[in-house]
Amino acid sequence: MDTTTVGVIGFAAMLGLMFLGVPIGVAMGAVGFFGFAWVNGWNSALNMLALAPYSAVATYVLSVVPLFVLMGHLANETGIGRELYATAQTWLKHRRGGLAMATVAACAGFAAISGSSVATAATMTTVALPQMRKMGYDPRLATGSVAAGGTLGILIPPSVIFLIYGFLTETSIGKLFLAGILPGILLTVMFVITIAIATWHNPKLAPTVQERASFADRLRALREVWAVAALFTLVIGGMYGGAFTATEAAGIGAFGTLILALVRGRLTWGTLWRSLASTAETVAIITVILIGAVVLGYFLAVTQLPMKLSQMLADSGLSPTSIMLMIIVAYLIMGAFMDELAMILLTVPILFPVTQALGYDPVWFGVIIVIVCQAGMIAPPVGLNVFVISGMVKDVPMADIYRGILPFLAAMMVLLGILMVAPDIALYLPRTMK
Repeated sequence: MDTTTVGVIGFAAMLGLMFLGVPIGVAMGAVGFFGFAWVNGWNSALNMLALAPYSAVATYVLSVVPLFVLMGHLANETGIGRELYATAQTWLKHRRGGLAMATVAACAGFAAISGSSVATAATMTTVALPQMRKMGYDPRLATGSVAAGGTLGILIPPSVIFLIYGFLTETSIGKLFLAGILPGILLTVMFVITIAIATWHNPKLAPTVQERASFADRLRALREVWAVAALFTLVIGGMYGGAFTATEAAGIGAFGTLILALVRGRLTWGTLWRSLASTAETVAIITVILIGAVVLGYFLAVTQLPMKLSQMLADSGLSPTSIMLMIIVAYLIMGAFMDELAMILLTVPILFPVTQALGYDPVWFGVIIVIVCQAGMIAPPVGLNVFVISGMVKDVPMADIYRGILPFLAAMMVLLGILMVAPDIALYLPRTMK
């Protein structure tokens, strides 16, 4: 049996283990180890297992992960999401669908200090959804705006998905973060436009229009979030200007969020303990998955499966654009059934060499992957954000939530098309980074 066939069988076995409920990291590590042993022998496999996992994850680069994760958990525990929503509501409540627009805007703001889609969606479900339901909003629009807005948590930096992608592909994390800013802002605007069009076409979706806030009230509302905006500007602006690295930016962000909570009187021992415990749990899960991915990567390397796939696509006669569209469609299909972290760890080691052979920029491809992951987080039948919202809102059928997110999925597809035609939207800031 040739090594490529062994690689294909191993990949299929790993998917089977995952569908049987085996944890992602364990499934990848087990297949990687036994597959490597099958190809290179037990002694080589044991030596690889003794050295590779530790050397891969015990790196200075990965110290950025717990710091940004801590930043997000502190923001979640100290009620920053509620302030962001109140400010956005003050500015947008006079428009039809204004509360849904405010939800999307608040999600974008919370994403700038969270980095997690699930945390963003869960926070806004408790903050924004009761208000929209109280004002008579259709449950489809209310839940759809929360689910779609929550996905901005992995596009607008800091983003855990960008961190993992950068680790796997050895791409600059700072450049990846900067690459997500303009597409993130553009997608936020597109979501707001989607809400405006939907409520114009069917006013029953958002029957209540509140009185316009005065300019003085709007300015007062901004006072509540200026510190959050300043913190984001410091962290991302510092990386852009070359003042500090991504790891240093993560440390400054986590410390700044801690000080912000302390100054506002919201930092208690209980809050700090929950934030640290949640951070430890999240980082432990990510580390186990990364170790499994590293072991699997060694197995894929000895089977030469990524190289063979690259060569096959290069010899197919298809244009790079056609191949990239095929990759995007494959990701959209996988995203409807798989967790986004698992999808990236399984596919990037195989498809990244293909995109490099086609001449695509690794930073641009990272943005594309994050957007298709966003779509996967709300696409039926296994949209993670939809499950989170459904678990917190028992009286809205999951089918209604899925119907509510369809216009937002269409907006994501439009953004993918725009980035295919105009990649500089994602690449301008990274190219001008010092």
